[in-house]
Amino acid sequence: MSVASHTAEQITAVRLSGRPLVVCDVDEVVLSFIGPFETYLADSGFRLVARSYGLTGNIERLDDGTAIAQAEVGRLLDEFFARETARQRPVEGAIDALAALEAVADIVFLTNLPKAYRDTRAEMLVDHGVPYPVVANEGPKGPAVGRLAATGGRPVFFLDDSPSNIVSVRDAAAADHVIHFVADRRFFDLVDPIDGIALRSNSWTETGDFIRAAIDAATRKA
Repeated sequence: MSVASHTAEQITAVRLSGRPLVVCDVDEVVLSFIGPFETYLADSGFRLVARSYGLTGNIERLDDGTAIAQAEVGRLLDEFFARETARQRPVEGAIDALAALEAVADIVFLTNLPKAYRDTRAEMLVDHGVPYPVVANEGPKGPAVGRLAATGGRPVFFLDDSPSNIVSVRDAAAADHVIHFVADRRFFDLVDPIDGIALRSNSWTETGDFIRAAIDAATRKA
């Protein structure tokens, strides 16, 4: 699968130093998503019920308890990103962990946020003290991570909450270490383990320690 043209252009503009590379999702990895989205849903007449991993099938109308279809889930997500992202706050430990990793690695945010909101998201991340490049992707992330890895150093780490993106990057062999990170404890407990990943975590302390140890090990072998 190819990379969307707007994603390819953004990747071309990213300048990497040749150090190890950390490619990191944003929502529910660096910035909280579930909590603010639940608040938005309640204000809009819906609720999120954590029965299974994912949004479709788990969002119900408050008035009659019926689950809404995928198209309406997409509409609500688009409205949330357009109007409500100011409610998002950093996941516990994320900012400090990324700041520590910056000393030994390049960091790029790769998000499937609609491209129209990419600049707003980048500005928010700068305000939170993580001014790393933001690339708005479309579709599975394996091809985009592969392109970033081709211009960066080794090892390459990929962090995401989405099982489909984890599998995409794993199957594309685009990263040396694939980390499944889900900050919200309810959804972390619901997701099934994925074969072939390096770490499954909802802790930035654990994740930062793992990445630094892997970089140290690679440096000793070089």
